[in-house]
Amino acid sequence: MKLYYTPDACSLAPHIVLRELGLPFALAKVDQPTKTTSDGEDYMAVNPHGYVAALKLDNGEVLTETSVILEFLADLKPDAGLAPPQGSWERVRMRERLSFLSCELNCAMSPLFNKAVPEEAKAVARARLFRRLGSLEAILSVQDYLATAGYSVADEYLFNLLRWPHRFAIDLSEWPALPRFQARIAERPAVRAALEAETA
Repeated sequence: MKLYYTPDACSLAPHIVLRELGLPFALAKVDQPTKTTSDGEDYMAVNPHGYVAALKLDNGEVLTETSVILEFLADLKPDAGLAPPQGSWERVRMRERLSFLSCELNCAMSPLFNKAVPEEAKAVARARLFRRLGSLEAILSVQDYLATAGYSVADEYLFNLLRWPHRFAIDLSEWPALPRFQARIAERPAVRAALEAETA
């Protein structure tokens, strides 16, 4: 398998999962301005959407969308417990969390990255983001992980996304369960290894 990534983008979550599961994989860094990869590919030919992550499978198929990639990887080694069993209520709940992270948390931050977005619109985006962070605070103040079944790929995705607010001078200490969560996940060897690889 080959993971196409940009450092500290949404591709960090599947990068962590690949290391958690001990799966063999190659990395291809995507230069976003030119849409070329570190091994010379045209990234738009790999993923016409242009954003990361993308996972090229050994059969040549390409998966995109972080939440889908995360579930796919977890199901390659179900005994590792990074996702509840397919068909279980716990799996539905984990999928709900993944959808929230992708559609609500990630999307709430997207306007903040865009220099062309007016400050008034960014203020609306910040207010939306703060509500989403409050929802996560409510969950993580009473349990260690997003899914009731325990540590899962949803936590790796959240860890990934919570690395972004500091870029916009947003102090997560207003939601104290979130920095505690970050610190806990950051101690995992696979997380440390993925971060080291992306900053090498």
